[in-house]
Amino acid sequence: MHKEVESLFHGRGWRPMAFQERAWESYLSGGSGLICAPTGLGKTWAAWLGPVIEGIREGGAKAAETKSEKGRVGEPLRVLWITPLRALANDTLESLREPVDELGLNWTVQLRTGDTPQSVKVKQKERLPTALVTTPESLSVLLSYPDSRERFDSLRCVVVDEWHELLGTKRGVQAELCIARLRAMAPGLRTWGVSATLGNLDQARDVLLGAASAAGHLIRGEAAKELDICTIIPGDIERFPWAGHLGTRCVEQVIGAVRGARTTLLFTNTRSQAEIWFRRLMTDAPDLMGQVAIHHGSLDRKLRGRIEVMLGEGKLKCVVCTSSLDLGVDFAPVDQVLQVGSPKGVARLVQRAGRSGHQPGAKSRVLGVPANAFELVEFAAAREAAAVGQIEERSPLRKSMDVLVQHMVTVSCAGGFDEEELKREVRSTFAFAGITDEEWGWAMDFVTRGGPALKAYPDYARVHRNEEGKWVAASDRLARRHRMGIGTITSESSINVKYTSGKTLGHVEESFVARLLPGARFVLSGRLLELIRVREMTAYVRRATRKSGIVPRWDGGRFSLSTQLAAAVRRKLSEAGEGKYDGPEMQAIRPLLELQKKWSVIPGPRQLLVESIKVDRVHHLFLFPFQGRAAHEGLGALLAYRLSKRAPLTVISVANDYGIGLKSDAPMPVAGEGWRELFSQGLLLEDLAACLNSANFARRQFRDIARVAGLIIPGFPGAQRPMRHVQASSEMFFKVFEDFDPSNLLLDQARREVLDMQLEIVRLRSAMDHAAGQQVLPITPRHLTPMSFPIWAEHLRATTLSSEKWSDMVQKMVVELERSADTEKKPERKVVRAGR
Repeated sequence: MHKEVESLFHGRGWRPMAFQERAWESYLSGGSGLICAPTGLGKTWAAWLGPVIEGIREGGAKAAETKSEKGRVGEPLRVLWITPLRALANDTLESLREPVDELGLNWTVQLRTGDTPQSVKVKQKERLPTALVTTPESLSVLLSYPDSRERFDSLRCVVVDEWHELLGTKRGVQAELCIARLRAMAPGLRTWGVSATLGNLDQARDVLLGAASAAGHLIRGEAAKELDICTIIPGDIERFPWAGHLGTRCVEQVIGAVRGARTTLLFTNTRSQAEIWFRRLMTDAPDLMGQVAIHHGSLDRKLRGRIEVMLGEGKLKCVVCTSSLDLGVDFAPVDQVLQVGSPKGVARLVQRAGRSGHQPGAKSRVLGVPANAFELVEFAAAREAAAVGQIEERSPLRKSMDVLVQHMVTVSCAGGFDEEELKREVRSTFAFAGITDEEWGWAMDFVTRGGPALKAYPDYARVHRNEEGKWVAASDRLARRHRMGIGTITSESSINVKYTSGKTLGHVEESFVARLLPGARFVLSGRLLELIRVREMTAYVRRATRKSGIVPRWDGGRFSLSTQLAAAVRRKLSEAGEGKYDGPEMQAIRPLLELQKKWSVIPGPRQLLVESIKVDRVHHLFLFPFQGRAAHEGLGALLAYRLSKRAPLTVISVANDYGIGLKSDAPMPVAGEGWRELFSQGLLLEDLAACLNSANFARRQFRDIARVAGLIIPGFPGAQRPMRHVQASSEMFFKVFEDFDPSNLLLDQARREVLDMQLEIVRLRSAMDHAAGQQVLPITPRHLTPMSFPIWAEHLRATTLSSEKWSDMVQKMVVELERSADTEKKPERKVVRAGR
């Protein structure tokens, strides 16, 4: 280690960690790899100081008179730092500049994202900085310019920050293709990833490095970050819970926890929850006004930036936030994290906990706030799973053909490509290592003439061969239009929300605003607003005078319990079935689980509980596979379909993370071996297609594929096309391809994505295998049990038409069941001995 770099640590009272030194040595010896360590342990400097030491050794250190970069020329581009979120970019920029300025290194470190001013981009077009912090989309745009090869030929290193967030996404595939392009431009390029803990770190490294993965390093932070996971125990836990029934009942305990800490991040799983909790804190603790802020992805970027600055400076007591503050941002004042609702995954809880104590040696503290009685079990299970390192995996994507054709057009805009060279380059990535010649030929045909269905339309012949034999963009106009669409992988179906004065508050989903009439009130950024009008993808609002309003609902808010956490929950419940209640959470929920054992059973690890209950002359079957909501929704629909084929009856299914509810006006014909037939995987895909209208799912999935592939133009900046136009255009393409180009690989991709992402087909198959091999426990309780009650409540929400509020109807049933539980004597158990 260079003596100047050593002084960076000594000046802060630190010592370099062994994993950091290994990372620097590996980099300086020409290696590539993945650095994995808990949040706050120093991953950024582990990846960054290798190039810095190299720069010092090559004579790049000069006495810097000022820390400002204004007027400094600096060395040519050496390091490209890719970050998954623009929100992280500013903080990352400061973290990278700090050692450069302190060491007097003659480097410039700059930012380039969608938020970068145009004047800065113009200067960067003339000369890139020594180190550039950017996003996958902005990098793809840079690679689309004709002079890209000359601009990147001095590049030494690419660092992909928070690689675990890109892995398994199309933006990750985009990054793979861009890095493969950079390797072709700059031979000897080193590639490093920075990641939080994953269950498949070896594979994560191999995906990042592609064909060079065999020589890649995997460097782990050996020091485990001390993690303190506790749970707020509500004062009153109902024995018949339903989703969200605890809601904000714990608000007093939350306020006490906030007042007892220096700075708190209060994480919620959805933006709607963030808005609800922010308003509740302001109502119940008005003395905290001005010290509490809200932060989520639908708020205006400038507002979020101000909140981040105030948070970093220690001027805020609490920030209510979503995953918008999950990653990488170093807010040293934060000494406590609150998690409202189950994190649904072990990795998510550990990641969020790491936002507190974000310095080497500091303890990370997270306090769980259950929104449902059973979430007490989930917090206890997550703590145990985290303690033994049971972290979720991220599965990489393969053959995302929409991203490939977008990349092919991008490269054609940058002076063109030789087909065989580009094919070898693409095959060097993990995502496309297995692409066949036939699939490549389809992609070439699609970008050069639009395929069989679109060959008559010149606009879809985006690439053609020039006189030199290279494949180039068909026109400058097409190249400009293509650059505008590169960011559509992350585009949202949203519209801006503004005051009539012109001040922007943020954005909400178009589908939400479509349900509102002028005069309707809703909440955004903690403000109660009244809708005036909607015009040109903007909702104009004013401050509402009344004190009530609805909270916007954002899609994608319903997380499904991860495989690891679901297994941990099942273990905790099985222990409870044997009378073992370890930890404060399990002791708190003990009365509820004891009632479950009294009226039914708690299934063991090799048992499938099936409760058959008649409620208000309606027949219900409740099954408990414990495989997570997403798998249960597909499995429930499949079981309902197969039951309806056995007899003329209508079956409705609902699901939660623990089980499936089947409802019918007539008894459902299933018993004994009949369950194994229902769980058979014979004709699985055909039955799913019949019961879930998978063609409609695929049609909706195709909408995003069409945008990424460049079939739909999103519109000019500030004038996005309304989602209904995009939807109509994508459906037209889908129909055209179905009728005239049925072998189109984008159609096949849409069907694959429906199975893999929406139906989680791998997990669904696993759930069916697991259920088929279990001992079925058919129980007929007299009442809804604590485990079946929340699923029954979902049935009520999904199928009941009434002027009575859903929550009121649920509460009536709670009162009735509580009365039964308090008055009913425990039945005598008859013991039957063998042979009698």
